[in-house]
Amino acid sequence: MNDRKPRRRRRSSNGFVDILNGLLSLLVLGLLLAGGIALYGASQFYGDGPLSEETTFRVEAGSGLSSIAPRLEEQGLISNQYIFQVGSRVSELAGTIKQGDFSIPAGASMADILTELTTGNPIRYAVVIPEGWTSWEAIQRLNADTNITGEITTLPAEGSILPGSYDYVPGDTRQSVLEKMQSAMNTELAAVWEGRDADLPIETPEQLLVLASIVEKETGVASERPQVAAVFVNRLREGMRLQSDPTIIYGITKGQSTLGRGLRRSEIDQRTDYNTYQIDGLPPTPIANPGIDALKAVANPDAHDYLYFVAKGATPSEGHVFAETYAEHQDNVVQYRRIVDEAARQAEEARQALEAEEAGEAGQ
Repeated sequence: MNDRKPRRRRRSSNGFVDILNGLLSLLVLGLLLAGGIALYGASQFYGDGPLSEETTFRVEAGSGLSSIAPRLEEQGLISNQYIFQVGSRVSELAGTIKQGDFSIPAGASMADILTELTTGNPIRYAVVIPEGWTSWEAIQRLNADTNITGEITTLPAEGSILPGSYDYVPGDTRQSVLEKMQSAMNTELAAVWEGRDADLPIETPEQLLVLASIVEKETGVASERPQVAAVFVNRLREGMRLQSDPTIIYGITKGQSTLGRGLRRSEIDQRTDYNTYQIDGLPPTPIANPGIDALKAVANPDAHDYLYFVAKGATPSEGHVFAETYAEHQDNVVQYRRIVDEAARQAEEARQALEAEEAGEAGQ
């Protein structure tokens, strides 16, 4: 008979192994939890967003991710600002957010919004200054645009603005937009002056600008500008006065209003610094802001011997008829007055017919 006591089995592990197993379990659990969070975050970042209809989101100058994300959530474009921030940083696009207004479509994901704000094109805003506008008119338009800031209180020099379309980002200052317009004029005027005809009776770029402004106000037909410019150049060569009606009007209004009527004989006869019926040569400043085509027309006018022109019809779009001699010009003026009188007669008959028709309907 074996009378030895059975030996107690030793434990197969010790406390260290137990701790290690516990840590491994926590690690696996943490990885699973982190994976779940990452999966949830990815689904939120790339999944459809809460926006129900297309909207515009503005990124102010100097705005960064930390200021944009809360506003996106407040405005209902994203569901969670923190997921947006993490996703943006992971994608390494956080530092490339643009300034401006962006169109965000309905249902856009956070990833879509980030792509739009970093690689998309902001909504285009522009100030358009038509050819022939005065500086006063241009500043009125700039000051009326509510998407730009500041105010221009000092009127820029007449002729210093190049007409055209100028893009800006909401929040830009009016002064910065004006400076773009003036810089563009300086650049274009210098280039046109370099390419001018050698025998022009014009000594400086400033004189070219003055004459171009007169050409701009004299005709609304683009193809006529070189012809009209040549008439004035021919007159300067002959020592004749320019006799341009728009110069008289500018002397009266200083470009800050429209005359709204025809010129009076007394205004034609009155001597002012701008009345080219009464002064020799060019007026002291431009009378408007001419466009590039008017500048080029003066720099390279047509080659002809015309010294006179008058409107061809009752509307500016009909252009002008040109003449080399005063006798021819007088005949053209007589024809023009006939056309204007006939147009006025027809307009009066039409007005009377309309009044009669309205009176008849009222009587019924």
